[in-house]
Amino acid sequence: MSVIECVPNVSEGRRRDVVDAIAEAVRRTNGARLLDYSSDVSHNRSVFTIAGDAIGVEQAVMAIYDRAVAAIDLRTQRGVHPRIGAVDVVPFVPIDGIAMAECIALARRAGAAIAERFQIPVYLYEEAASNPTRKNLEDIRRGEFEGLTGKMASEGWAPDFGPAVPHPTAGVSVVGARMPLIAYNINLATDRLDIAKKIAAAIRHSSGGYQYVKAMGVPLERRGIVQVSMNLTNYETTPIVLVFEAVKREAARYGVNILESEIVGLVPAAALAPADASYLQIKDFSSSQILENRLKDLDSRKSET
Repeated sequence: MSVIECVPNVSEGRRRDVVDAIAEAVRRTNGARLLDYSSDVSHNRSVFTIAGDAIGVEQAVMAIYDRAVAAIDLRTQRGVHPRIGAVDVVPFVPIDGIAMAECIALARRAGAAIAERFQIPVYLYEEAASNPTRKNLEDIRRGEFEGLTGKMASEGWAPDFGPAVPHPTAGVSVVGARMPLIAYNINLATDRLDIAKKIAAAIRHSSGGYQYVKAMGVPLERRGIVQVSMNLTNYETTPIVLVFEAVKREAARYGVNILESEIVGLVPAAALAPADASYLQIKDFSSSQILENRLKDLDSRKSET
């Protein structure tokens, strides 16, 4: 059977009842398995990792929208992570026995269904993008929810599917297809946001840093520290260890130490050598965060029932 991974990001990370209800809706979906979900209070965001066949994964995504659109109002939602939608981004990722072309077709089909059912505008991104100027997620998200009305009225920003104006509470969604990425954060032993932002600028590709690194500096006010929050979109070309060492080196220039790092969601086995977790100071890391391990674990449970 072919396996597709889907990693919806939902703009809620503080109300546990809402997050758990979304997770339970996924668990009840035939043909899809909830591999992992995690929330961050400062980011006010939750990341769900789903795997299954095309039909099951699409149905799980629709179940997420059923819960999230009813529960999340972006007019009052706040967090350090940029967002434009209650269900902010929905990427489909080929894992086993499936080509990228099939994930692109799934993204377009799901995007059209989301727009029709929930009256939410949908933009396509990455490999599914219909407009090359809207391939990058950060370009679509720039201006956030508060800037959507003006942005969507400007030339070149009509959505791929759905209304030409944002949903009043759920905003818009970005749906696409991509290869696996790693959501990786490094927490610094300082509360100086300017340092985190300077480090992010030094390492991200868009400002002259490492290829396949997207980075921003954000405050974690509840902990009194700052974070370099990153997406690593090609861990083979730009490994996690290389990024960690670059951040450590840049932080040392300002007399700042790394407190810890963290992986959000799951990570492919090929991205981490056995000793890497300790060297990278990954907080609370376990083998269950390896994508392949989680798939095997769920397969073994299924065979026992």
